[in-house]
Amino acid sequence: MNLKFVIAYDGSCYQGSQKQPNGLTVENKLLKAFKEINIETSIVLSGRTDKEVHATGQVFNCIIPDFWSDLKKLKEVLNRNLPSSIKISNISKVSDTFHSRFHAKKRVYRYIITSKPTTPFNDKFITYVQNINEELLKDAIKEFIGIYDFKYFHKTGSDKDITIREIFDTAFYKYKDIYVFKFTANSYLRSQIRLMVGFLLAINDNKQTIENLKKQLRLEAHSFKIPIKANGLYLAKIKY
Repeated sequence: MNLKFVIAYDGSCYQGSQKQPNGLTVENKLLKAFKEINIETSIVLSGRTDKEVHATGQVFNCIIPDFWSDLKKLKEVLNRNLPSSIKISNISKVSDTFHSRFHAKKRVYRYIITSKPTTPFNDKFITYVQNINEELLKDAIKEFIGIYDFKYFHKTGSDKDITIREIFDTAFYKYKDIYVFKFTANSYLRSQIRLMVGFLLAINDNKQTIENLKKQLRLEAHSFKIPIKANGLYLAKIKY
């Protein structure tokens, strides 16, 4: 039977989500947990997250023997076998044709920052920004909505030939003592969100302007090239 899994993980422990020969990835750990209960399967992730990027709502699907009909029990057993840095939050049965990557309609990412200096206990999960101009960032982030060629917002040397993407929605808001950049799109280029957030924070620090951002989106200038560090980035939700 084909099962859909929703998982969360601490990306600081891994070299990314996708299987690699060194074994230090989320997919490697999941496959190991399955193997410990004698399930040989392959995993289809909804999308790849890079080194140190976290997830609160990553999705994958895989084929599991029919005798594992007790999904609650399966979740308990797998979570026991997984490291504490990976947690399965939900398992559901889906049609045989369901594909977690190809059937995804929207992918929601969040990048979180704080104006409070970080500590050794939260530094891997949030980025410190001394002064945050909330109204300026609310205005600036709206510029990303629409269809653009994000050629100047992706990592050089990545394997994507087509760099046109559509951002359906964006938001910047405060939640308790953290600030959240939120992006919704079907797909993203490698390091795209980190470059977008980096540009926004350069505007926040008066090192860039909204007009410069518009020019980079129109490919008229390439004034910003440094992605912000990955620690504040989360794959939040996949919508089908």
